[in-house]
Amino acid sequence: MNLKMLKAKLHLVSVTNAELEYDGSCAIDENLLDQAGLREFEAIDVYNVNNGERFSTYIILGERGSGMISMNGAAARKVQVGDRVIIAAYGHYSEEEAAKHIPKLVYFDGDNNKSRTNQGIPIQVV
Repeated sequence: MNLKMLKAKLHLVSVTNAELEYDGSCAIDENLLDQAGLREFEAIDVYNVNNGERFSTYIILGERGSGMISMNGAAARKVQVGDRVIIAAYGHYSEEEAAKHIPKLVYFDGDNNKSRTNQGIPIQVV
């Protein structure tokens, strides 16, 4: 059996652009992609922390070093510039791979600068 597991996430990046008339997708600064091990045309889920919207799209390349997170096409209707979003990618892993899998978790400040990375999420307590 294969398990669908979190592969990587960009946690609380800020939306810099919303382009309704651009090809539908999400343009992400290539530096941010490198930090999380994500790639062009990879499927992603986007979780908007500001308004609760959740949607799926795919990655296109944004200008390296720009800090760009641009929601394009229909996705532009789900965000406002300045919204903080979580961008998550998932992979399918065998039981053996899943037992050893460590997702790449990259956390950002309000200006889309990496603030830290983590190899896991602490157990939530009451």
